[in-house]
Amino acid sequence: MANNTITFDPSAGIAYGVNLTIYKGADFRSTFQVKNNDGSDFDLTSYSGTAKMKKSADVGSSISIASTFTVGFTSVKGGEFKLSLTESQTDDLNPGRYFYNMNVSIGSSTYRIIEGNALVIGGAF
Repeated sequence: MANNTITFDPSAGIAYGVNLTIYKGADFRSTFQVKNNDGSDFDLTSYSGTAKMKKSADVGSSISIASTFTVGFTSVKGGEFKLSLTESQTDDLNPGRYFYNMNVSIGSSTYRIIEGNALVIGGAF
């Protein structure tokens, strides 16, 4: 079951805002259910996805990518996917606020589907 439900309309050109909390040194996974405007499941057949995060969202920022999420489509017909990072990937992150986004592509078209802040919380060790 998805822990985030979003609406996606490729013709609107607007990303859905979702903030994430990531614990340093622990596996991270967040699941998404994508819906059409009418509430039906969005068919992700033939789509691919990429998601990255960096420390700053400033235009022209030269800050490099902090991490790349694994995007897994768990039910393309049902509009479900997950973003994940391994324990090793989260351990490499410094605590603080990051900006992330996910794009989906089909054919020669690419759309930003979600974006938001990712808060990385440090641990005791």
